[in-house]
Order: sequence, then C-alpha cells, then structure tokens
Amino acid sequence: MNYSKQKMEANGKDDLRTPLLQYSDSVVIKIPDSDYQKKGKISTIMFRVRNIECASCATSIESALGKLNGVESVTVSPLQGQAMIKYVPELINAKQIKESLEDTGFPVDDFPEQDVAVCRMKIKGMACTSCSESVERALQMVNGVKKAVVGLALEEAKVHFDPNLTDTDHIIEAVEDAGFGAILISSGNDANKVHLKLEGVNTPEDITTIKSLLVSAPGVNDFAIDETETKVTISYNPGVTGPRSLIQLIQEAGHDSKTYNATLYIPPQQREQDQLHEIRMYRNQFLFSCLFTVPVFMFSMILPMLPPYGNWLEYKIHNMLTIGMFVNWILCTPVQFIVGQRFYVGSYHALRRKSANMDVLVALGTNAAYFYSVYVVIKALTSQTFEGQEFFETSAMLISFILLGKYLEVVAKGKTSDALAKLTDLAPDSAYLLALDSDGNIISEMEISTQLIQRNDILKIVPGAKVPVDGIVVDGQSHVNESMITGEAMPIPKRPGDKVIGGTMNENGCLLVKATHVGSETALSQIVQLVEAAQLARAPVQKLADQISKFFVPTVVTAAFITWLGWFIPGKFGIFPKHWIPKDMDGFELALQFGISVLVVACPCALGLATPTAVMVASGKGASLGVLIKGGNALEKAHKVNTIVFDKTGTLTVGKPEVVSAKFFSTFPMEEVCDMATATEANSEHPIAKAVVEHANKLRQKLGSQAEHLFDVKEFEVHPGTGVSGKVGHRTVLVGNKRLMHTCKILVGPDVEAYISENEQLARTCVLVAIDGEVAGAFSVTDPVKTEARGVISFLRSMGISSIMVTGDNLSTATAVAKEVGIDKVFAETNPLGKADKIKELQFKGLNVAMVGDGINDSPALVAADVGMAIGAGTDVAIEAADIVLIKSNLEDVVTAIDLSKKTMSRIRLNYVWALGYNILGMPIAAGILYPFTGIRLPPWLAGACMAASSLSVVCSSLLLQSYKKPLQVK
Repeated sequence: MNYSKQKMEANGKDDLRTPLLQYSDSVVIKIPDSDYQKKGKISTIMFRVRNIECASCATSIESALGKLNGVESVTVSPLQGQAMIKYVPELINAKQIKESLEDTGFPVDDFPEQDVAVCRMKIKGMACTSCSESVERALQMVNGVKKAVVGLALEEAKVHFDPNLTDTDHIIEAVEDAGFGAILISSGNDANKVHLKLEGVNTPEDITTIKSLLVSAPGVNDFAIDETETKVTISYNPGVTGPRSLIQLIQEAGHDSKTYNATLYIPPQQREQDQLHEIRMYRNQFLFSCLFTVPVFMFSMILPMLPPYGNWLEYKIHNMLTIGMFVNWILCTPVQFIVGQRFYVGSYHALRRKSANMDVLVALGTNAAYFYSVYVVIKALTSQTFEGQEFFETSAMLISFILLGKYLEVVAKGKTSDALAKLTDLAPDSAYLLALDSDGNIISEMEISTQLIQRNDILKIVPGAKVPVDGIVVDGQSHVNESMITGEAMPIPKRPGDKVIGGTMNENGCLLVKATHVGSETALSQIVQLVEAAQLARAPVQKLADQISKFFVPTVVTAAFITWLGWFIPGKFGIFPKHWIPKDMDGFELALQFGISVLVVACPCALGLATPTAVMVASGKGASLGVLIKGGNALEKAHKVNTIVFDKTGTLTVGKPEVVSAKFFSTFPMEEVCDMATATEANSEHPIAKAVVEHANKLRQKLGSQAEHLFDVKEFEVHPGTGVSGKVGHRTVLVGNKRLMHTCKILVGPDVEAYISENEQLARTCVLVAIDGEVAGAFSVTDPVKTEARGVISFLRSMGISSIMVTGDNLSTATAVAKEVGIDKVFAETNPLGKADKIKELQFKGLNVAMVGDGINDSPALVAADVGMAIGAGTDVAIEAADIVLIKSNLEDVVTAIDLSKKTMSRIRLNYVWALGYNILGMPIAAGILYPFTGIRLPPWLAGACMAASSLSVVCSSLLLQSYKKPLQVK
C-alpha cells in the first residue's frame, strides 16, 4: 500500500506551487476529512481562471465546486487568477472538475505546469517489432497517458502520464490486457528514494506510529510500507532531509520500553535479476526439450541408417503402427505442448490484438508437422495397407533450435548494455563521513554506505578510493582520474574550491569533499539516465522495420500456402518426375515440408533488432568515451552533417579569458574606472566579465588601495552580445564592446579606435568602459585557442565537413582566431538569436548543420541546428537544448560523435542487409527453388535453426561496435 502526504501529488511538487504567504482575499472551503483523505488518496490540480474581479466571484466558484462529490477542498485567489482543487480521483476526474468550473461562467485555462509523471517498466513477452508496437498502442489508449516509448531490444517502456488521470497500476493493467507482462522499474517520484528495514515494528499499532511519523516528517514526499517484510520505501526531498535523518527520526519515535530501529536495505537490481532469470528460463527450456528431442532425432534419423541397431524400430505394434512411430509420438508431445506452450500463448495474444508475430509462424509450422504426424499414426493404427512417413522430429527439433537461438540471443543482448552496467557500477559502496566541530576540527570519522550520504556532508577521500558523490574540495590536494566519466586520460589536479565528480578515482592525495549533489542529482546518475533514455528512443531508420512488420507475417503465411500448393498439385497430377519425391514420403508430405520450411525460416525478429541493438551499443560506447548521444534520432542526424558551426569563446578557445592590458582615456581617476567596471561586471556571469573584475581588483591592489565598499548597481541590464549597463551611484556606466557604445550613441575617439584595432589584430577582445557618456577606459582580453582546435578542423575537412565560426565578438578578433584554427568562414558580432538565424540560413541552402556551443547562451542555435552539441558541460550533463552532450571540453569529441554516428548507421544498414537478405534468400531456398536442379532442400528443423541464427547474427553484428576506437587523438 502506498501512503502519500496529503499536500503532495505523485511527484511531490505541489507544495512548491502553493504560495507560502496566501493572499488575504483568498477564500478556502474545507470539506471535512473523509476516509479517502485519511488513506492519502488525494490529488491536486490547478487552473488559471480569468475575469475574477472580486472575492464574491471566488466564493461563487468555490461554492459550485465544493458541491461536487469527490472534491475535498477548493482555494481560489482573485489576485493570482488561480484555482487549486484537491479531489479524490476514484470519485471525480480533472476533466469533470474543469467542465464544472467552466459552467460557473468564467474562462478556464489548464495550468501550463501541470504535472506529468514518468514511469519506466520492464515488458515481458515481446518477440518482434509488431509486439513493441502493440504495447505502445495499448499504452497510448490509456486515459491520461501523454507519451509512451517502448524499446524492443531493452525490453522496457517509458511512459509520461498525468497522475491526476491515471496511475502506474492502470498502466501495468493495460499492458497485461494486451497480453504482455509488465513490472514497474521506477516511477517519477523515485528520484531520491531510500529502502529501510524496520526492527521493533511488530504490531498494527507500531505500523500506525511509523505511518503517522512519516506523514508529518518534513521533506518526505511519499512512502510505501511492506507490513509482511517490515520494510519501508521512502521518497524524499534531498534539500530538506536525507536517509540518515529518516533513520534517526524512526529511532527517536520509540517510547518507554518500545524501541524502533531502521537499517539500510539495498534491494537487488531488478534489471540484472530479470536478465538472469530470462537467460536461465531459455537455457532450462532448451535443456528440457533436448531430453526428448535428442532421442527423437536418434530414432528418426540416425538408427534407421544403422540396420542392425535400428531394426527394432520397425517392429509393428498393431496394423502398420511401428514402435518407432509410437515412441516418437510419446517423446515429441511434451516438447510440442509443454515446452512449446509459450508459442501458443504468444500466438493467442497476437491474434487477439489482430496482429501476427514470430510466435504465430512457429505455432503454425510446428502444429502442421505435429498434427500431420498424428494423422499418420492414427491412419497406420487403423489401416493394414497404409504407408506414410511421420515427421515428429521436425516439430521437436524446430522448437529446440528456436529455443537455443533465443537463449544465445538473450545472452548476446545482455552484452549490449554492458557499458551502461559499467557506468552504474562506478559509484563506490561506502564512504568515510567526517563530523566537524565549529572550528572545522575533525571530531569523528565513520564508514557509511554511499546511499546514506546527504547534501553538505563532509567526506574523506583517501588515495586510491573513488569519489562517492559530486562535491567541492574543502581541504587537501590531489590528482583525480576522471577518465571513467569524461574519457580524459590525464589525471586532473584538484585543490580547495574545485569540483569533483562521483565515480572518479582519487590518485595520490587525501581530499576532504563537501557533498553538493547526491542520489539522482549526481553527474553519474544524470549520465545513466541520458543513456537509458537514448536506448529507448526510436531512430527514424527503425520505421523501415515497423512498416515491413505490418505485412510480414501475413505475407509469409500466404507464401507458405502457395509453396504447399505449388508442390502438392503438380505432384498429384504427375507434372514433375516421380524420382523428385524421396522414397520415404509421398507428394503431400514433400509439399507440406516445403510449406513448413517457408513458415519457420522467415524471421521478423532480426528486422526488429537491427536498429535498437546498434543504438544501445553505440550510446553505451559513446558514454564511456564522454559522448552522450540522446537517442537514435540524434545518431541518425549526426551522420548526415556536412557543416559544423562553432561558437568561439569556450568552444574553440579555452574559455578562461584574461586581461593582458588596460588603458585609460579620460580625466576619470583609474581607481574610479576600476570601481565602476567592477561594480557593473560583478552582476554578469560572462567569462570576460569575470576576467575584467579580476584584473580591475589586481590594479587596485598594485596601487596599494582597495575599494572601501562594493557599490550598489541599479537599473542593471544585460545587452545580449554587446555588454552590460547600470547606474552606479549617480553615474551611468556601460561596459561592453564597440557595438554597445554605438548603440548607446557614445563617441569612440581616434585614440580608442587605434587601441581597439591594435589589439584586434592580435586576436584580442577590447572591453570598453563608458562613464556618463564618455569612454573612460578599455581592457584588452585574450582567450587562448585550444591546442587541439586546428587538428580537429583539419580532420573534419578531410571527412568532407566544412567548419564555420559564429561569435558575438568583433570581426577582427574573430577573423584572427579563425585564421589560427584554420576556419575560412566567420560570422561575427552576432547575438544569440542571430546565431540561430545564421544556422537557418545555412539549412535553407540545403546543408545539414551541427552547432557546437557551451549550451548556455548558444541554446537557441543548438535547438535550431539539425544536431546540437553542447561542449564542456562538466557536471551539468542534462542540457535539454542539445542532441549530443560532450562531457569534457575537448573538440576531439566532436569528431568522435560524428564518426561514431557514421559507424553506427553503417552497422544498422549492414544489419538490415543481413536481416532482409537472409529472408529474401532463405524463403526461396526453403520453398525448394534449388531442389529440382541440385536436389538440395531445407528441412523444417534446419530452417528453424537458420531463423534462430539470423537474430543472433544481427545482435552479434551490433556488438562489434563495442570495439569502436576514437578516430582522432590530438597530441
């Protein structure tokens, strides 16, 4: 049973939307507590209500809604124009509430930030693309589901839904109704969750105490208690509470002689368990089938060819029924109906959905062989002259070979997510927690589980240990190996104030780290989430398999029937020579074997696996190299790129500008110019602004004076692409480039122009400081070009990709930097929206454009480009605007991303050629096209083995991407 706090929704964000200080004219109608409320089954929804003019309007709305059965409370704020309604989903839904609200005569809009919860679930029983499409359709038909994505290779589904309209139970029910199994992996409120084992909780009163405690505990979003196992799963807000605080809370709830205790419980990894279970299931089913299939094979195909040893099989039991027939029937039946039960179940569910999959083909083929053989046995039992050949071995061997293929396939598919598993395992199991006194001295040190770490904890990282969570170094110096996260081979020096990433390795010194991001907020968790999302996302090239799957099975069944007719009718009327028919069978049996071979040789599975397995391996491999590709769509687009647009600052350059010279042009004292510039630029986050502030402070120190106090800036304004302005005291200050001065009609004199021109020739940027309409000084800023930039641009040119630079900097500086790295085309003095416009112009010319930027001021351009690459993201890996996130600030990864996408698309095409080519060649051979000329035919059991091999070959082909190596290593 799940118990949610009454003021929270499924994702626990409702408290954030309720104003802390309610307006005095807000009117609240409170309905007395109901049983539903006590059980925590309350949802909340908000609407924008227009034309509310006074408190009486609010009262009329609340009176109308308060009468609805299932509405618990209504709050309407006339000033905000909002209505917040708490209701019982079992009694009324959000649509009915909205309609009742509209009936009051006020215009109603959905709140733009309505909750959309997300859940992931394991889907069992999918065999091919048509199965994944069936699951997707079933999910999208659920009321409240906004979006559903089903991954065939990953065997998972990700569902976005409105928690006010549905929940995970209904979603799982919809999947099961479609004939598939579903197990919840995670839901939207699983972001920060802890599992605890309770001790001392033995009676219903104890359970009630724990529930009451957690309901009122700050920071607890919701919880679920397993009363039989005395375990509790708690979802919490890491900014308010943490696992250790919750354990302490439970321990302190004891009273008198009653004591409670809670310890961390780590549930087994569901995905790994499911994978192992599936591998064991197929292995056991295969071995069980072999117990019967091997003897059938021996009695049918080996012993008859060894006369002294196989003669006993020819002994007649009754009429024409031999011992061999009867034994084969007995041995084949368990394989057909016990081991083969999964094919019957799969076929039933597929046909009930009005679709067909591999199970239908296998069931048809094996049933045809088995029941014809049963007919032969019955005919032989009842006739003294009947001579017919049963082929029970066809049915048994066919099922056994298919199971062997599925077993090898699931083993191979498990390896496609190896890279993701390695990422997940990077975080250490334990860490050393320090307790400090008020002076910062260490009081105690204890080893705790990584899952018990809370925000702001001080952790000790000894040499050779892994960093458990993201944090900031507060003491000590060391080198940290970040290659497992960023792909950067050289250890990075770390000192106080530097950031460290969870999962990286401390090399040689002892560090004290303050935890800043824990649980799902860490860079490692974000990377894993991005890779999981990428593996679920469907590439456009997958549409080919989706289209083929719709008519594949009906086409195969038709082809098999035509094959049977094509051999049976000519054989019946003697159109082909009698010697074509083997001596141990008649024309009907020969035709039936050809038809069954066509049924079972065709493989829709290989087509369905061609794309998702390659995307899974590529996205995992990319993550291990520091390149996060957000799904198959980004992969497919990246391989078509023929033009790359680079931002300058922080992309082609190091991104750490420094002032190399300063000059003053007016009668204003240098100290005042520095103070004005520092005060104004201190409000800007731009790297150049920080460089100016740092240099101005150094100038003050050189003069032996420091600003007495920081000046307050009023009317501060950012001018995108040009600079900033504001009022410092009674003076108007502008700090920015020459364009800002021209825009604000400030005269730039000849001496200033000369200084600017001189520095721009050296690839430096000039920042001008204007006070009260007069240029008072200038700072010359340089930002060194990255060492690998020229080599990367040259390599891209060799790949047939042209490079363009777009920057907000002036033309002279931009041209000098472009010349240094080998870029011929430059767009300078461009603001963020202008960058996006330039990209659209290039796209209009028919070019496929990628944008490489820092993901902040370049976000409009990243979105506009065919492929957006955010470079230098560091720990901020979840950049929504980018299609590809490059974790480290290394331009080599641009080449890696494009080359990996090209290799992946080539592999997908090869997979399709293999899968389609196999079916195109296999079906005619199975139909007997070579038999008249060469005497070669494909028996059904061998056709089944070929079908199993085709899926396995596609998965193994995708696995070859794991050996991918970066094409460029700039020394």
